[in-house]
Amino acid sequence: MKEECGIAGVIIHDPAPPTNIVAFKLYYALYALQHRGQDSTGIVVFDGSKSRSIKSMGLVSEAYSREKLQDIVGYVGVGHVRNATYGTQSIENCQPFVLNFKGGVISISHNGNLVNSAELKDELESEGRIFTTALDAEIIGLLLVKELLKLGPADAIKAVMRRLIGSYALAIMINGDLYAVRDTIGNKPICYGEIEGGYAVVSESVALDAINGTLVRDLKPGEIMVFKKTGEMECLQTVSGDFAAHCVFEYIYLARPDSIIDGQLVYAARERIGKQLALEHPSDAEIVSPVPDSGIAAAIGYSRESGIKYLEGLMKNRYIGRTFILPHQEMREMAVRLKMNTINENLRDKSVVLVDDSVVRGTTSRRIVDMIKKAGAREVHLRVASPPIIAPCYLGIDMPTRAELIATHKTMEGICAAVNADTIGYLSADGLVKAVGIDKNRLCMGCATELYPVPVPGEKCYHDKQSKMADFVYGGKKDE
Repeated sequence: MKEECGIAGVIIHDPAPPTNIVAFKLYYALYALQHRGQDSTGIVVFDGSKSRSIKSMGLVSEAYSREKLQDIVGYVGVGHVRNATYGTQSIENCQPFVLNFKGGVISISHNGNLVNSAELKDELESEGRIFTTALDAEIIGLLLVKELLKLGPADAIKAVMRRLIGSYALAIMINGDLYAVRDTIGNKPICYGEIEGGYAVVSESVALDAINGTLVRDLKPGEIMVFKKTGEMECLQTVSGDFAAHCVFEYIYLARPDSIIDGQLVYAARERIGKQLALEHPSDAEIVSPVPDSGIAAAIGYSRESGIKYLEGLMKNRYIGRTFILPHQEMREMAVRLKMNTINENLRDKSVVLVDDSVVRGTTSRRIVDMIKKAGAREVHLRVASPPIIAPCYLGIDMPTRAELIATHKTMEGICAAVNADTIGYLSADGLVKAVGIDKNRLCMGCATELYPVPVPGEKCYHDKQSKMADFVYGGKKDE
C-alpha cells in the first residue's frame, strides 16, 4: 500500500521573459489539494534551459514563502503533495521526481500505486540502475528514460504504460512540454482546464478553481494529453475506453466535496448517499448529526430523506489533519481528542443518528460514540455511508491490512458492540453504486467486494483483459 497524493501541472504559452507565475499557480493549486497529502510537497519549474525546484517536508503553508516562489522562474512546471506511508517519511521521497539524462530533463508527479513495482524494480536493478527513493515515480522515470532514447515522448509514454499494472495519474514535464497521463482503468482522478495564457492539469477540479481556471474535462482512462509551449494541445487515446474502474472512495471520503470528478459533483453524490442510507437503514431518532467534515453532506441527505432534524453535535478543529491518513494508531487516537469537541446542548437527552463516511479499524468510531454519549446523548445510532471495508486497497489508498479491518473479523452485531453504538447500519454496495450515479462496471470497490480491477497476487481480478496483460508483464514478454 502506497501513498495517496495530489498532483498539478501548469504551462504558460511562451512567456517572454519567463516569470514566476507558474510557480505561484502551482502553489495555490497544491494548497487546494492539501487534503490529498500532508507529509511533503514539491514544485519543479523549467525555463527552457534549466529547472528550479522547492521540496520540503510538511504542509504547503510551511514549505513555501513568497521569497522562495519569486525565484522559481519558468513557463512550465509540476507540483505534488504526498501522504507518506510508514518508513518513507523523508525528503528523498518528496516529489516531483527529477531525472537528468542524455536527452534532457524529466520531472514526474505521480498519484497511485503500481501493483507490479517489485518486478519492474528488479528488472531495472538487473540492468545496473540504482534507486535513490522508494517511489513508483522513480520506476516510471527510469522506464521512460529507456524509451526516450529510442522514441519520441508520446510514444515513449505509451510504451511505459504497457508495462504498468495498477493506478497512476501523472503530470510529467519533458524538456519543456507538459504531459498528463491517466491509467488505463481511470482509477485515479485527473482533469485539465484552461487558465489565462495556458493550461493546467490537476487531481481535482477545485485546484483549477483556486487558480481561476476553467474545467474542461477529466482525462479518459488510458489517455495521454500533450501541452506544448507554443499553445498546441494533443489528445492521445491508448485504450478503447470501454472499461473503467474509478475509485469509489473518492466520492465517499477522499475528494473535496466541491470537486467534480468524472462528471459527478462529489457533494451531490454524498448527499444522495445519505438519502439512500436513510432508505436502507431508517431510524426514529430525534436528530441527525454528522462526523465532520466528510460526513456532513451524507448527513444532510439522510435528514432530508428521513425528515429527522439535522443538528450538529460535533465541532471540528480544522487546524488538525485528517486522522484517516495519519501513520500511527497512537497518533490517530490523539488527533481525535484534539480534532473534535461535542456541542453538549445539542446532544443532551437526544436519540442521535450519527452519520460517518466509513468505519475502518473501529477505534475512532468508538471514541466518537463515547464522546457523544458522555455529552448526554440517550442513544447513538451509527449510520455508515459506505459498505463494510473488508479488504485492503492496492491502488494507492493507505488502508490497513485485513487483520486490522474491523469488518473482516466481526459480525454486524460485533461491530456495533465494539464501537458502543445502539444500532449500526452500513450502506449496501448496490445502494452506493446507485447513489454515486456511475455504472458499477466502471467503479473500483475492491475494498468492499474483494474483487479488483487489476491482477493482484493472491486476490481475485474481475477483468479478463487486465489479467491477460498481467500474464505477459509478469511473464517478461516486454515486446508485446
